[in-house]
Amino acid sequence: MRLLLMSDTHLPKRAKELPARLLAELPRADVVFHAGDWVDTATLDLLESRSRRLIGVYGNNDGPELRARLPESAYAELGGLRFGAIHETGPAQGRESRCAARFPDLDVLVFGHSHIPWDTTAEGGLRLLNPGSPTDRRRQPYCTYMTVTVDDGTLTDLELHRLPPRS
Repeated sequence: MRLLLMSDTHLPKRAKELPARLLAELPRADVVFHAGDWVDTATLDLLESRSRRLIGVYGNNDGPELRARLPESAYAELGGLRFGAIHETGPAQGRESRCAARFPDLDVLVFGHSHIPWDTTAEGGLRLLNPGSPTDRRRQPYCTYMTVTVDDGTLTDLELHRLPPRS
């Protein structure tokens, strides 16, 4: 099972549209995660129409229309793993222990907010993944998203994709 992970698209404020490379990944993904800060409903509509399955949550920059359509946190069992998605997890320091305590029944937590790619494992085994942002790199060298394969209860082929600068 192939997953596509993204967050913090901030359209149309940080970019006019999603990058073509990211959009080309949609048909290859069995499940698409978006960990919040969509900003516009058009992006949600687009991903809903082009994804086999979309798991999304709202972020701190998402207004009432998005909050009416999306939960604050979402959960799914995929390929033998228990996944969760949420936008904010708080400061980097202590993140693993905080999230392990808050989400004791999860194997993988997809989150956003910082625009900083993140891949760590908490004591107890919770994997924390932040795909960064495909449209707003902030202080990072690249805009990013992630792909990963779930195979019989194991994450494999995790890749952080760096996008070229927008012209």
